[in-house]
Amino acid sequence: MGTWRRLLLFGGASLRGCGGACVPLGGGRVLVWGRQFSGAESETLKQRRTQIMSRGLPKQKPIDGVKQVIVVASGKGGVGKSTTAVNLALALSANDSSKAVGLLDVDVYGPSIPKMMNLKGDPELSQSNLMRPLMNYGIACMSMGFLIEETAPIVWRGLMVMSAIEKLLRQVDWGQLDYLVVDMPPGTGDVQLSVSQNIPISGAVIISTPQDIALMDAHKGAEMFRKVHVPVLGLVQNMSVFQCPKCKHKTHIFGADGARRLARTLDLDILGDIPLHLNIREASDTGQPIVFSQPESDEAKAYLRIATEVVRRLPPPPE
Repeated sequence: MGTWRRLLLFGGASLRGCGGACVPLGGGRVLVWGRQFSGAESETLKQRRTQIMSRGLPKQKPIDGVKQVIVVASGKGGVGKSTTAVNLALALSANDSSKAVGLLDVDVYGPSIPKMMNLKGDPELSQSNLMRPLMNYGIACMSMGFLIEETAPIVWRGLMVMSAIEKLLRQVDWGQLDYLVVDMPPGTGDVQLSVSQNIPISGAVIISTPQDIALMDAHKGAEMFRKVHVPVLGLVQNMSVFQCPKCKHKTHIFGADGARRLARTLDLDILGDIPLHLNIREASDTGQPIVFSQPESDEAKAYLRIATEVVRRLPPPPE
C-alpha cells in the first residue's frame, strides 16, 4: 500500500467509542483505533502540531511605503463588502485630507473596484518595473480587474491565484501611503491566509448583514483572523434597515441587530450600521461612491463615522 493511501486510511482516523473496530469503506475494511490521551500527552501533541504548522510559513514583510493595512472581509459574498471597502477608503481620506489612502482589490475572481471607482486602463510601469496604481477621487487603486478584460472570466487553479496575489502585494509602487484598504474575497481560504501571513495587518473589519446565514460566516471570518493573529477592529452591520422613501416606514428585511448580537458573542465592537438604501447601490453602480458624490447624505455620514471608529482602534503606525 502506498504512503498516501496509508495516511488517508490510517493516519489519525478515529471513531468515538469504537476501540479497535473494523469499519467498511469502499468495499474494504479499515481498522480504526481509538486512544485516550492524558493531559500531558495532549499538550505535547498540541505543541508539536504548532511547530509543524509554523514550518515554512513566510515571514511577514511590510509593503514598501505603506504604514498601515486595513483588510475589509466577510465570510460570505453579497453582503456589501466591496461597497464598504470603497466608501471606507474615501471616508478615511475625507476625514483627514493629510492622509494618503490606497485601495487594493485582491478578489481575483470577482474584482469590483474598477467599476465602483470608475477606473479603466492598464497600469503603467515605474523605472523599477513596478505597476503604478490608477488614481481616482484621490485614492490610489490596484485590482486584477485592470489587468484583464472586463467580461473575461479568470479560470485559474490555486497556484496561479496565489501567484497573482503575490504580484498584487509586492509588485505595485504605492508611493507613500498612510492607509491601504484591502478588499478581500469572501470566505476563509487561501487568499485570506496568504495575505495575512505575508504582510503585517493593522486590523480587520468584518462586514455582515443581520441575517443569520451571513452571521454564521462572519463569525468564521472573525475567528480566522484571530487564529492568524490579525486584530479584529469590529463589525459593520450592513443593510441594517430599509426605509420606504414614500411613507418612511422602516423594515428590517434581513432581521434586526443580528450583527450586534454576534459582536457581543465575539466580544467585539459594532463600528456602525449602514442602511439598505437605493442611493448607495446607484452610486456604486455608476462609479461615483456615495461618500464622494453625496457627502452630506445620511448614508455617507454613516461611512464617515465608521472610518473614525476604525482609526480610533488602530494601533500606532510603525516609526
